[in-house]
Amino acid sequence: MILALDLVLAYLLGAFPSSVVLGKLLRGVDVRLEGSGNAGATNAWRVLGWRIGIAVLLLDIAKGAVAAAVLPRIAASELPVSLAAASIFCGLAAILGHVFPVYIGFRGGKGVATAAGVFFAVAPIPVSIAAGAFLLVILASGWVSLGSLVGAWTAPVAALFLPPSHDDLSYPLLVGITALVAGFITVTHRANLRRLLRGQEPKFPRLQVWRKLVRHGGARDGTQR
Repeated sequence: MILALDLVLAYLLGAFPSSVVLGKLLRGVDVRLEGSGNAGATNAWRVLGWRIGIAVLLLDIAKGAVAAAVLPRIAASELPVSLAAASIFCGLAAILGHVFPVYIGFRGGKGVATAAGVFFAVAPIPVSIAAGAFLLVILASGWVSLGSLVGAWTAPVAALFLPPSHDDLSYPLLVGITALVAGFITVTHRANLRRLLRGQEPKFPRLQVWRKLVRHGGARDGTQR
């Protein structure tokens, strides 16, 4: 009973539509009607600006982290499974809530930020490696969607190759769930994948740090000559 309640609460927390609420409160804009139409942090950044985009990103990460790290601990002694397993299940419920939010007609974001919050709470080392891969890809390419996909699949690979502690019975579950979430995120990005293959996926040029460095270096060389 306690686990079922935790799962429901985790889903409802994950379903909180950060981008829609902030967009309407601060700008009077429904992000679902602008840009890509997605209710996630990337579209919020594109439509509402980087400040609100970052706020949405942090809220979406926090939803996953709180669902995985806090909710299962409220009545941990009454859980029918280990705390680690309950955290993973609650995190998964929060991700589903973010992607299929009951409050706004089950049309939410793509789950990347909320998944990052979940796995930061339950598997900080693998998700830190995945976050590094995500940042490298978007800084090199400007494609947030490609970075999200690479980061999503880096997490289960990192979890698989990092040795678990001898008493960590949740380790196989963690590897399986991270792989399942990576597959789920790939499905939610299927339109992005099609655009990437056609060369039509929008970029964030300001995130392509290497271009700025090359441009700056070239300008300096030209000045020196």
